[in-house]
Amino acid sequence: MKMTLAWRLASAAIALTLSMPAIAAKPAFGGGEILWDTWGVPHVYAKTEAGAFYGFGYAQAQSHGDILLKMYGESRAKGAEYWGPEAEKLDRWLISNDVPARSLVWYKAQTPAMRRNLDAFAAGINAYAAANPSAIAPEMRQVLPISGVDIIGHAHRLMNYNYIASESRVLASAGPVGEGEPAIEPEGSDGSNAWAVMPGRTTAGKTLLLANPHLPWAPSMLTYYEAHLTAPGYSVYGGTQVGLPVVRFAFNDNLGFTNTVNTILGFTKYQLSLDGDGYRFDGKVLPFKTALKSYKVRQPDGNLKTVSFTQRSTVHGPVFDLSDNRGSIALKVAGLDRPGVLKQYLDMGKAQNWQQFEAALKTLQVPTFNIVYADREGHVLYLDNGILPKHKTGGDYQRWSALVPGDTSETLWTDVHGYEDLPKVFDPPGGFVQNANDGPWVSTYPPVLKPADWPAHIVNQSSMSLRAQRSVKLLAGTDKLSFDDFVARKLNTTALMAERMIPALLDAVGGSNDPDLVQARSLLSAWDRKYEADSKAALLFETWAKLFAGNSLGGQGNFATGWSLDDPIETPRGLKDPARAVAMLKEAVGQTTSLYGAVDRPFGEVSRLKVAEANLPGHGGLGNLGIFRVMTWSPLKDGQRNPLSGETWVSMVEFGTPMKAIGAMSYGNSSQPGSKHRADQLPLVAKKQFRTLWRDRADIEKNLEERITF
Repeated sequence: MKMTLAWRLASAAIALTLSMPAIAAKPAFGGGEILWDTWGVPHVYAKTEAGAFYGFGYAQAQSHGDILLKMYGESRAKGAEYWGPEAEKLDRWLISNDVPARSLVWYKAQTPAMRRNLDAFAAGINAYAAANPSAIAPEMRQVLPISGVDIIGHAHRLMNYNYIASESRVLASAGPVGEGEPAIEPEGSDGSNAWAVMPGRTTAGKTLLLANPHLPWAPSMLTYYEAHLTAPGYSVYGGTQVGLPVVRFAFNDNLGFTNTVNTILGFTKYQLSLDGDGYRFDGKVLPFKTALKSYKVRQPDGNLKTVSFTQRSTVHGPVFDLSDNRGSIALKVAGLDRPGVLKQYLDMGKAQNWQQFEAALKTLQVPTFNIVYADREGHVLYLDNGILPKHKTGGDYQRWSALVPGDTSETLWTDVHGYEDLPKVFDPPGGFVQNANDGPWVSTYPPVLKPADWPAHIVNQSSMSLRAQRSVKLLAGTDKLSFDDFVARKLNTTALMAERMIPALLDAVGGSNDPDLVQARSLLSAWDRKYEADSKAALLFETWAKLFAGNSLGGQGNFATGWSLDDPIETPRGLKDPARAVAMLKEAVGQTTSLYGAVDRPFGEVSRLKVAEANLPGHGGLGNLGIFRVMTWSPLKDGQRNPLSGETWVSMVEFGTPMKAIGAMSYGNSSQPGSKHRADQLPLVAKKQFRTLWRDRADIEKNLEERITF
């Protein structure tokens, strides 16, 4: 009742604020304004730090209100109560893992200033909803009002129970990660790219930084949002995921940082040995701890049905039953005692030099993600970051990602590795660091890290993706890059697999008179290996590659030489069985013709950039083809396919005077129905162009679309 009353009071207050001159209303959290530019980017200027959070919450609600409230409702573990049985599975997972209860504990554990920031962000969301009730879908309004607990709860769910211990990763496979669910679940095989180049490798003598995450294009909690926040002691520009009150891919006047998903194994699945009503541990039979838990499910008639269940737990953690009679496991997740993920990102954005930035890193509150850093002084960093359990009994990544015996304290970890234990590369001789979701060993070139120097369980790098190899090849060497070179290399659509394999494939085809092979030989010989809209051999090669290396393009069985860390950016290579590869090429001609109507159909006629009503010729392709400009395409429908994931937020920065900063948000900076910013940047993507990221107030005022005072 109190929260409902608070929301009504906030509604009345914001309505009064927007109907009167700003000076007549009491400023919210110190007051400020949001300047919306013509690309739908909010530039929040606030008189206090909490005011910046308030404006940011208001802006996110305006741009993404429906998905924002949907994800907060889900993160409360009330999705089934709000929207019905489809959300029941997620509710039960979050409740079983105590996410709602722990969210309140985490909120109370924040510093007073951070709690005020979270409350301010929530108040901004509520204020927008109160002032614009018709802009929010009716089925989402029931989630209001939002509180500071909801903000920290959503971050907890996203970080610890999506990126780390999602239900599918924990329960879908009884084998190691990689034998069922992929290790990089949210982004799949075509995850993010990150570059940082030192001044000695640039023509201007200035540090360069690329932020280039890839996530699904469909609106969800993984949707990116671009913003510019300015308050006393805090001024950042960049992108973050909708629902988070801090910028995760950020730069300021002096430094910047980005993230890519890594393979940090932040949880352990313990195989239980059941005995009667208990489980065996260190030679004894221990009873399960039990707790009665419940959630509500909305029925078709609108009534709510209460579902209760008994949750068992062990000394390891909550207990879950595997499917197909594979027994029971207990789950232990690292970092549940570390509630400072949002505070760490805030402090990273506030840092003005390497020493301040590293101090934020050392708090080790962010549970996963590679972090790539660059600054004006010329420093660059790659960090294989995460909250990683320490294991007493040794073993490699595969051992600890599989089911671990849970009947002995010898396997029960009680501590985590510190910052100093994590692989990192700082200011390497090669003059750059990069990551494309692979492990740390080739994060620069020549490599400087040796796997033997690190615990075997710390990372999973049994191979290196062709996209990561392309990333290294685009930067390795001694040549100096201009900013234009930097941008051009980012936009590269050449498939490394095509460069590496087509010469051997054509040699194997030889002078064959088979009509299909004659046509394939002609197309592949003339092709420049680029995945551009007008490329006529790209679809054929993609089809052949999937026959050769599997649908995921990760198989190495048909290569003559498999991947080796001794030769990491030139393997795998060669045809193990040339005759079989040629037979696959003939099959690919038939499949390509059947699927796309012609073996030489232009790539962009089939692969379309679609958002809302926009539909433009596409380019770029699958990362496992060795393409840096990533697009993962949907199954074919009506002769076309569209991006499932790939290029989303891109920013490129040169830390000069003045700074150069360009970028794009592929699908636009709003997901609200009817917004003019749902697909307005798609023509830039189609043309391989970027826009200036306006940071100076004068430039923002020249390109102003709307002003909101709070």
